[in-house]
Amino acid sequence: MDKDRIFGTAKEFAGKAEGAVGDATGDAQTQASGRAREAAGSAQDLYGQAKDAARDAADTAVNYAKDAYEHRGETVRSGQKAMAHAVQENPLGSLLIAGGIGFALALLMTRQPRRPPPSRWRYYG
Repeated sequence: MDKDRIFGTAKEFAGKAEGAVGDATGDAQTQASGRAREAAGSAQDLYGQAKDAARDAADTAVNYAKDAYEHRGETVRSGQKAMAHAVQENPLGSLLIAGGIGFALALLMTRQPRRPPPSRWRYYG
């Protein structure tokens, strides 16, 4: 748990208590201060939750990458099996995709190199 979540929850609780005291005494300034502290605590708690979620997502991605690296042979084999199955299920679609990729690569390889745009300033010397 992130320290921002802990401090935010504490601020939020203190703000609620301060607001309740302000309500009981009828002091508008104490009520407003309590509400402001409660809102600040809530915001800090949400910030801590976001940091926790980002940390968890990063940890999950790292663990997934480590697992894929450690079992790379199995991962490649399962990918090959899935590709072979997809080709067997839809050979025409696979052929069209492969042809499209080949066509795009041929266009990229035979394209003329880009020339820089002509300069606006000419030197007449």
